[in-house]
Amino acid sequence: MNPETMTPELVQYNLNVVWTLIGGILVFTMQAGFAMVETGLTRAKNAANIMMKNTFDFVMGSIAFFLVGYALMFGNDAASGGFCGLTGFGMTFTPDEHGMSESWDWTLMFFQTMFAATAATIVSGAVAERTKFTAYLVYSVLISLLIYPIYGHWAWGGGWLSELGFIDFAGSTVVHSVGGWIALAGAIMLGPRIGKYRPDGKPVAIPGHNMVFATLGVFLLWIGWFGFNPASTVAGNGSISRIAMTTNLGAAGGAATAMITSWILFKKPDLSMSLNGALAGLVAITAPCNNVTLPAALLIGLISGVLVVGSCLFIERILKVDDPCGAVSVHCVNGVWGTIATGLFGAEAILGTGEANTGLFYGGGWHQTLVQLAGAGTACVWAFGLGLLMFYAIKKTIGLRASREDELKGMDLAEHNNDAYAGFQIFVTE
Repeated sequence: MNPETMTPELVQYNLNVVWTLIGGILVFTMQAGFAMVETGLTRAKNAANIMMKNTFDFVMGSIAFFLVGYALMFGNDAASGGFCGLTGFGMTFTPDEHGMSESWDWTLMFFQTMFAATAATIVSGAVAERTKFTAYLVYSVLISLLIYPIYGHWAWGGGWLSELGFIDFAGSTVVHSVGGWIALAGAIMLGPRIGKYRPDGKPVAIPGHNMVFATLGVFLLWIGWFGFNPASTVAGNGSISRIAMTTNLGAAGGAATAMITSWILFKKPDLSMSLNGALAGLVAITAPCNNVTLPAALLIGLISGVLVVGSCLFIERILKVDDPCGAVSVHCVNGVWGTIATGLFGAEAILGTGEANTGLFYGGGWHQTLVQLAGAGTACVWAFGLGLLMFYAIKKTIGLRASREDELKGMDLAEHNNDAYAGFQIFVTE
């Protein structure tokens, strides 16, 4: 391009494209993070299966979102009465004289594909170690094809929730709660793993086989979140630095209080709970990362750490739902908390991002909090309801759960004829 034609507007446009693409690439690294966390928190006999699932929910989700999901999410909804977009299938874009329109469309599609894949991946942890691989492929497609993009349209694509003023800057509800509610539906429909509960109903601990993997996975997710939240500006400007700080403080706060809470309850600081605390803080700060102060971000994270530990225990011991990785507690529970916190702590006037504060605690009244509750409640009805229907339909057709023999043998050999640790042995000497 001729340097003489590079106007300030065109330079800023190209900067926006580059930053958003970099952010999307960072979000893609979260796929590796999810795979490592889930593998580490489950048993060695299922490691290859989990790696397959976390690879192919991205593969199948990318195709489904390209063919249908993106159009449902961001297409014109006039013909659907606001329910979903009905234009844009086939994705034929018309560039302007600088190619700006076309390149931005591809940029946004790439970035949003990473988010759609994340929503599908969240489910994997809750249904680990007992799901048929064919069933997993089917529901991964359906999430990226239909469930995620339609709710995404309501919140981000100009739909009715966005018209109400619903705020979810980077996806506490759109991505994480939607994925978390579907995860809860899947765990309920599958039932617990063999040996998870005694005849008297008391849960049995099934330790993960590699906490090093789990810890590395959390660090990868933490890094990826610096694309997830700051790049949701879809603009290369100064606000990305502040959003990176709120993101980091949310994660640190969640990890700190999860560690302290587990220390109090279990008499020892528990690594798995502490790791999930960091993820819970990241999920919670995702919706309000752009409209809260740094102290508020830390407080939101601190609360999330307590919530994730309490939720894990409640789901396992009271609801009797087997969630091997705590996916529901991390993504669903704290996605809801972060969405509500957006209405409580919104400080737009203080931050200079709006004319007035929307947060209840900053003089904004109840309006925004009620809108946030409506958005979170809608996600529950939509994602959990459709999730139950989807898993029930899969169960009654191709089958949802692996056989008892396959589950006991391990999904690696039963489903893939692979052994993640072929030839590896551990010798114990006295």
